Amino acid sequence: MNVLSVFDSRDAQCKKPYGALPCGEGWSLTCRPLSCEGFTHCSVILRREFAGHEMEAEMPFSGFQDDRSCFSLSLHPFQSPELVWYWFRFWREDGTGCYLDKTGYRSTGEPIPWQLTVYSPSHTPKWFGEGVTYQIFPDRFCRLFVPSPEGLPGNRWVHENWSDAPAWRPEDGEVKNRDFFGGSLAGVTAHLDDLAALGVTSLYFCPIFESASNHRYNTGDYTKIDPMLGTRQDFQTLCAKAKEHGIRVILDGVFNHTGSQSIYFNADGFYPTLGAAQSKESPYYDWFRFSDWPGSYESWWGISTLPNVQEDCQSYIDYILEDEHSIVKRWLKAGASGWRLDVADELPDVFIEKLRAAVEETDPDALVLGEVWEDASNKISYSQRRRYLLGKELHGVMNYPFRTALLHYMLGGGAEEFQETMETLRENYPRDAFYSAMNFLGTHDTPRILTLLGGRPLPESRENQSSFRLTPEERALALQRLQLAAAVLFTFPGSPMIYYGDEAGMEGAADPFNRGTYPWGQEDKDLLAWYSALGRLRKERPSLRRGSIRWLAAQGPLLAYVREVPEEATFLMVNAGDEERVLSLPEAEYDNLLTGEKTSGGERHLPPRSTQLLGLKKAEPECFT
Repeated sequence: MNVLSVFDSRDAQCKKPYGALPCGEGWSLTCRPLSCEGFTHCSVILRREFAGHEMEAEMPFSGFQDDRSCFSLSLHPFQSPELVWYWFRFWREDGTGCYLDKTGYRSTGEPIPWQLTVYSPSHTPKWFGEGVTYQIFPDRFCRLFVPSPEGLPGNRWVHENWSDAPAWRPEDGEVKNRDFFGGSLAGVTAHLDDLAALGVTSLYFCPIFESASNHRYNTGDYTKIDPMLGTRQDFQTLCAKAKEHGIRVILDGVFNHTGSQSIYFNADGFYPTLGAAQSKESPYYDWFRFSDWPGSYESWWGISTLPNVQEDCQSYIDYILEDEHSIVKRWLKAGASGWRLDVADELPDVFIEKLRAAVEETDPDALVLGEVWEDASNKISYSQRRRYLLGKELHGVMNYPFRTALLHYMLGGGAEEFQETMETLRENYPRDAFYSAMNFLGTHDTPRILTLLGGRPLPESRENQSSFRLTPEERALALQRLQLAAAVLFTFPGSPMIYYGDEAGMEGAADPFNRGTYPWGQEDKDLLAWYSALGRLRKERPSLRRGSIRWLAAQGPLLAYVREVPEEATFLMVNAGDEERVLSLPEAEYDNLLTGEKTSGGERHLPPRSTQLLGLKKAEPECFT
C-alpha cells in the first residue's frame, strides 16, 4: 500500500495549508483510502506535545474520488505555539479496522506520526535570508602587520609567516590553541570591496572578544574586542564601512560558557579583579556551579577550560541580556546587526527568548540565529523538546542538514535523498525560518569542503591529517564538484554562507587544519570567478532571493528545480554523475545566466558533472517532464 495515495501531507488535496501552521489559522485534512477496502469511518488522532493532550476527532465521509472514498475535516485553529503529532484511524461497520501513519496501515505498535509545527507569526529580518553570508575566522583572514602578544591573556605566540600551517601538536596532552597569525578587524575592513564583489551582504564573525585562545570560544571579557583584533573603534569603523557596502555584521555569542582564564572565572589570576575561582565573594561566583570549589565545576563537555555558566542566574541574565548596557545590547549599539548563538542546544529556551527580546528592543530588525545541527523544529536536547522556531526564539538556524545531504549527493548519493531532506525541513519549519536558514558547505567546525569532495577518506590521526593533500587528479574532480555544490548553495532558499577561503580553493582536514590563513594572491581564480558570478546572480534575481521552489527532477545524479516570483523564474539543473543526462523543459526562450546567451527549451543535455542556470521572464507554472 502506498501511504501517499491515501494521505500526503504535502499535497493540497490532503492537507491545507502546506507545512507549518500559524496560530489562529484553521486547517483541513482529507484521507482517501481505496473504496474496495470497505472503510466507512475515519478519524484523526492529534497529540499536542507541549500541552500534554491527545484527542480524536471523526472525519466525515465527503464523497468519492475515482476508486477512493474521501473523509475530510476542517479543524479549529490552535491559539498558542505547539508541536502536534497526528495519525489516522479507519474502521468498518463490523468494527474491524486499522491505523494509518507514515509507514502505512498498522494495527499495533507506537505510531510514526506526521508533524505539524504551530508557530506564532513574528517579524523576521528579510535582509539575511535574501542575502549572501561570509564567515570569517578573525585570526586567519587578513593581517596588516605582525602584532605583539605581550600583556595579553594566554601564553600566546605569533607566526611570522602568514602561510604557516596552524599548530596542532599537543602540549602536556592538550592542544592549547595559543598560536596566532594576527588577522584583524582592520584587515577585514581593507577587503570590503573584495567581499562586496563576491556578493556578500552579511559578515558572520567567529568570536572577536578578548580570549586566551586563537578561536576565542573561551571568552575572557565580553566587553572588550581582543586587542590583537583591534579596538572598539575598529569594530565601529568596520560596521559603518561595511554598511556603506551593503554589508551587515553578525557576531558569535558564546553564552553557555566562558573561559577559565576569564575576568569572570580567573583561574590563573591574570585579571586584577576577583573571579569565581578566586573568591566566593566574587560578583561572578553565582554564575558557575561548583561541586568542590574551586577546582571542581561543571564545564562544557567536561573541558576544564570552558566552565559552564548558569543561564538562569539573574545577575548573568542582567549582564548578558537585560541591563541597559548588557553585552547583547552594547554591541548592537556599536554597529552589529545580529547574533549567532553558539551551541544553542545548551541554552535554555527561556534564555533564548529573553535574548531575542533584548535584541529586538535594541534593534527590531536585528537577527538571532542558532547553531543547531539537526532539524530544529523537533530537536530534543537533554531529554527536552526544544522550541527554537515557534516565534519568540530564533529567527533561523545553521542548516547542517543541507550540508550533509548536499555533500552526500555530490559524492554519489541520489538526488532523491537531498530533495526529501529539504522538503522535510520546508514542511516542518515556518516559512520565514526556512528562508532564514544559513545554508553552507563548510564551517570552522567541519573539514574543508574541497578536501571532502576529493572523495578520499580523511586519515584518523592528526599527524596524518596535517599532511593530507588532494592529488592533482582528486583536486580537479573536487573543483568540478564544488562548482556544482556552490550552484545549489546560491540558488536554494535561505542565505548561502561561504566559509572564508572556500571560494579561493583552500584545502584542510579537521580542526585546526580547516582554519588556515586566507591565501591572498594565490587564490584559485577560476573558482573565485565562479563564486562571484553566483553572488551576482543572487543579487540581481528576485527569484533567487525570495522565490518559491518547485522540484523538476531528483533522480540519481540529476537534480533540477525552479525558483519563481511573479515576474521571473530561475532554473537550476545539475548532473553530478559521470554520464550525460537529459532533461526536458517547456518550449520558451530562456536566458543562459552563465553565458548571457539566449537558448530554447525542449531537451537539455547535461554533460557529466555540469550545471545549467536558465532565466525566464514572467514565468507561469508549467508541467515539466
